[in-house]
Amino acid sequence: MKFVLKFCLLFVTTLSCVQGMATMNEKKVEGILIEINKTSGVNGSDKSSFIQAIIEGHVLSVLFLEDLGQVSIEVARVPVGETQIQSTPTPHGVDFYIFNTGSYTVTFTISNGDEYYGEFIITD
Repeated sequence: MKFVLKFCLLFVTTLSCVQGMATMNEKKVEGILIEINKTSGVNGSDKSSFIQAIIEGHVLSVLFLEDLGQVSIEVARVPVGETQIQSTPTPHGVDFYIFNTGSYTVTFTISNGDEYYGEFIITD
């Protein structure tokens, strides 16, 4: 009898965790995922899959999925315009609020000099 009770508790707990993770994943996908590309001449292995950038409205959220050391992030309006630059240790994330509509490029420079970029548009 105790075995059945423990099994039921474990099943309910597992089901609850899976539902919570599904809800968390739904919230992450509300924005538009920005494709991250490496620039030519990258010194080390490609780390673009470790950088996740999502634009939702006027907020650019950046999340580092692995520790890449100190990363400099530059958000620039294309062709020219305002620029925001921030340096952050990883694997922490960072958010940028972008005031104006238009086309933008986000550039990531990791501590070994490798650069990655993504392009996005703010429409409203």
